[in-house]
Amino acid sequence: MATATATTTKPESDTLVGKAWDAQEKLEGRLANIGKGKYGRVIRMARKPTPEEYRKAAIVSAVGMGLLGAMGFLIYYLMSFIPH
Repeated sequence: MATATATTTKPESDTLVGKAWDAQEKLEGRLANIGKGKYGRVIRMARKPTPEEYRKAAIVSAVGMGLLGAMGFLIYYLMSFIPH
């Protein structure tokens, strides 16, 4: 006569695999709507810039940072001569 032994099994969400599946489903749920929100059109139209476009953007950014740095240095230099 075979006796049935009661085995205690963990619920699926308590195991490592269950937690991984839950995390995967949660991530997929968040990413499923990424192209449908208010920024979806921008994301769909986005593309990788050409080397020329990238170069121009980098130059404009570098010139802007240089101008801001020069203005900051000029203000610092002028403030060193103004008596307190």
